[in-house]
Amino acid sequence: MISLVLSFLVLIIGYVVYGKVTEKIFSPDDRPTPAIAINDGVDCVPMKKWKAFLVQLLNIAGTGPIFGALMGAVFGPVVFLWIVFGSILGGAVHDYMSGMISSRHQGTSIAELSGTYLGKAAKWIMRIFSVILLVLCGTVFVTSPAGLLDKLTPDWMNGTFWSVIILVYYLLATLLPIDKLIGKLYPVFGVLLIVMAVAVMGGIIFSGGKYTIPELSLKNLHPENTPVWPYMFVTVACGAVSGFHATQSPMIAKCIKSEKEGRSVFYGAMISESVIALVWAAAGVSFYGTTELLNEALKGGASNVVYEISTGVLGVFGGILAVAGVIICPITSGDTAFRSARLILAETFRMDQKKIKNRLLITVPLLAVGGILTWFAIANDNGFQIIWRYFSWSNQTLAMIALWVSTAYLVKEGKYRLGSLLTALPASFMTAVSITYILMAKEGFRLNQTISYIAGAFAAVTLFAVYMFALIRKEKSKQLIQNK
Repeated sequence: MISLVLSFLVLIIGYVVYGKVTEKIFSPDDRPTPAIAINDGVDCVPMKKWKAFLVQLLNIAGTGPIFGALMGAVFGPVVFLWIVFGSILGGAVHDYMSGMISSRHQGTSIAELSGTYLGKAAKWIMRIFSVILLVLCGTVFVTSPAGLLDKLTPDWMNGTFWSVIILVYYLLATLLPIDKLIGKLYPVFGVLLIVMAVAVMGGIIFSGGKYTIPELSLKNLHPENTPVWPYMFVTVACGAVSGFHATQSPMIAKCIKSEKEGRSVFYGAMISESVIALVWAAAGVSFYGTTELLNEALKGGASNVVYEISTGVLGVFGGILAVAGVIICPITSGDTAFRSARLILAETFRMDQKKIKNRLLITVPLLAVGGILTWFAIANDNGFQIIWRYFSWSNQTLAMIALWVSTAYLVKEGKYRLGSLLTALPASFMTAVSITYILMAKEGFRLNQTISYIAGAFAAVTLFAVYMFALIRKEKSKQLIQNK
């Protein structure tokens, strides 16, 4: 319990202290944001800061900080460290930089920013990679809430029924101006999400000793001896570091009214999401008592685990409240996943999104692919787990690229000494995570663990060396200009 309380405190301190450091390095100013300079009435629409924060939180806080945290908790309380420090030093910095750099480029996507700072090849890779990730993400965020709704409704309202309903909602949320549906519903849903997390945590803490939250331990408690590195760092993505957020932050970058709102909206939303992840990680290990029992429960589906914890801790009424929050959480990320995919494809094909016809031409095929993948996930017993694994790796790889884009931006802007280390260090770390995982995972190349570790470390060191070389060149160029 003490470890959990300290984790919450460190997150708050991280927001206040490291958030200000991040803001100071970026140096927000009074230039007009896309919401003011463009204001097209569809995607670039001014929002109040509190509303932009809630929309950003719901955009990023999908199934990841809940399902991912529960699966990460199978490794034991060591997961607390990754959620806390991964978020402060990596995830929140990643989200802030993705949003703020986008704001300075008319709200363009992470794919376009990759082209600007890493070259044309990177732009096309990121265009394809981002759209694939967003469709996978949207699919994950259809199947998981549909599974939970299936448990709460009559038999004829099965998973397929709810998947269709959710996809219809996604169609509307993707097509309509952001302030017409998302801007109106999300603040209400945001309050419900926060109440849900507080209720579950309160039920655990005030259970009269029925549930015990374990203290921090570096020991790997995974019952199947799955190594912490790199698996835990991929499993817990949205609660710590998530590339999906790099696709969402530009969407809200189109809506903030001032650059100085960025720390509250982007950095703050990530810290808030990490609080949610901590709640569910703690709930998982304390409710089941051991990581062995939690792991067994997860084999029956993460949706089942959420349902059991919610009803077990809070009773029927409280359980419905908590499950409703968990249903809304992924739905309000799935809709913006498809919306972000629409915007990336619109940028790629230079299609004006003021016209409803152009929005339809992109949205309908996207949702059709999402529907096919949803059918696959429902039709196969382990369909959701398969899609989740590929989504998780894609997620962390996108985070790695987004952090390198941010590093290139800082170097170009002249913040190339200690300032650029803000993103270069987590970028190197995520490079090692992503490369190591895909080399040794069963959905990857299934290489020997030692070889994978060495290759992952080599990739990280190599990219960091390229970064250092860029710094040296920039420094020499600056000195030559000064000497003249």
